[in-house]
Amino acid sequence: MQPPLNLPNLLTLARIGTIPLVVLCFALPFSWGRPVAAALFLTSSVTDWLDGYLARRLDQTSQFGRFLDPVADKLLVAAAVVLLVQGDPRIYVTVPAIIIIGREITVSALREWMAEMGESGRVAVSRLGKFKTTAQMIAITLMLYQHPIAGLPVYWLGLACFYGAVALTLWSMAQYLRAAWPSLIKA
Repeated sequence: MQPPLNLPNLLTLARIGTIPLVVLCFALPFSWGRPVAAALFLTSSVTDWLDGYLARRLDQTSQFGRFLDPVADKLLVAAAVVLLVQGDPRIYVTVPAIIIIGREITVSALREWMAEMGESGRVAVSRLGKFKTTAQMIAITLMLYQHPIAGLPVYWLGLACFYGAVALTLWSMAQYLRAAWPSLIKA
């Protein structure tokens, strides 16, 4: 059976398709490279909200969309976080990046395992998870942009947001693990 290629799913696929463009622009040796990478990342981040909104509004939700949307999010965030570490490989960028990517792998594996046990509802996306994603998207956009705006240290503001996103990342992972704990100890 062919996956439905409706507008929400096309937006999700487009989000995945922008990842190489974000990487390319980030790597370009021009002063506009990082701002364009940040703009592409931000645009892709907005489609994360938009595709879900349209899927519900147009009654075009699908199993394919429910699978693809979080994959697109994780690919986009992981690629951007790797770029940030490559651009600034100091420990205070690297450790939060490892935490963010590690959490995404852990929660994805937990969700898959819980689905196999027929208990996926215990680890459904939470409001805290949505806040975490929003904080990550803001932080990463600012850090990708890097250049000061009107004297504001955009990169350092982004780094502060990055640490806030890491706190939400750990908190949301703890919530998912706590929700799954009864099933985990039975296994």
